[in-house]
Amino acid sequence: MIDAQILPTPIGPLSLLAHEGVIVAAGFTPDPAQMFARLTPQLQALGLDVVEDLGAPAEAVRAYLAGDLDALDDVPVEQPGSPTRKRLHQALREVKAGTTVSYAELAERAGMPRTAARAAGAACAQNLIAPFVPCHRVLPSTGGFGGYYYGVPVKEWLLGHEAS
Repeated sequence: MIDAQILPTPIGPLSLLAHEGVIVAAGFTPDPAQMFARLTPQLQALGLDVVEDLGAPAEAVRAYLAGDLDALDDVPVEQPGSPTRKRLHQALREVKAGTTVSYAELAERAGMPRTAARAAGAACAQNLIAPFVPCHRVLPSTGGFGGYYYGVPVKEWLLGHEAS
């Protein structure tokens, strides 16, 4: 079974989906079914159950929102992807709160050439586990905020929260 919890945040509801204590999806939506629909067929076959409390992952989110900006770092996560995408997602998890990188810098951190910025962007676009895999910390080298699956205002809020 995939267990889901909806947590209130200052920027709207955050749905967390976990399987056996590992976060498999998270996103700023009040409907965990939206996140569930993005999971692999193997995980979808397990079914979805909305629960009152996921325990440690929910506590980590509460701590993050209360100012412990490293609280999400140790929560176990797992999402599908090629070895390259997995390296990029791991490199994302290593971008510390309060800092940002460009897509080219993210590619380099994953052991790829700077010219692999598009691959880094694609990995961000396919990230199922925001903000645990913090793609909001990646900005275009040309300036601005770029895009964000849950909207630029959410990305701006997360970056502002981490800067304070």
